[in-house]
Amino acid sequence: MSKKKKIIIMSSLVLLLAVTAVLNVLLARNRTASGESVVAVSNYFTNFRSERSTQRSEELLQLDNVIALNEEGSEKYTEAVNLKLQIVKTMEQELQLETMIKSLGFADAVVSIGQETNNVNVFINSDELNMDTALTIYHMLKEEAGVPSENIIIMPVFSQI
Repeated sequence: MSKKKKIIIMSSLVLLLAVTAVLNVLLARNRTASGESVVAVSNYFTNFRSERSTQRSEELLQLDNVIALNEEGSEKYTEAVNLKLQIVKTMEQELQLETMIKSLGFADAVVSIGQETNNVNVFINSDELNMDTALTIYHMLKEEAGVPSENIIIMPVFSQI
């Protein structure tokens, strides 16, 4: 593929991303104007996962474009492949931790692992969080994710499903 075609494709993708962002903002304003809550507590977990999935898809698409535009073995190519593998590993780890937390009896849970900060944020569907449960989740995260204790945050978010 010629360099000109690659530039055209990349420009088209960036334009498509910008149009998507504008439409997203317009739809969010429409919902707010019509009296609907943009992020209701009852669907907090669904919205969080959806937004996280959209963001990750965009990141992976951009990395795919970098990989396609650079020659195999180049520094940018290797960096993009490594970052893509890191994102996929993080996604798998988040899903595994969410499943483990749900197995403790919670209706829902969301785990977010920071790429650069190594922070782990956990949001569980609970109206309150007792010390025993928090410690169980904390130790699970520390062992499974290998995260330092000061980087773990556990927050209850009550949502009736």
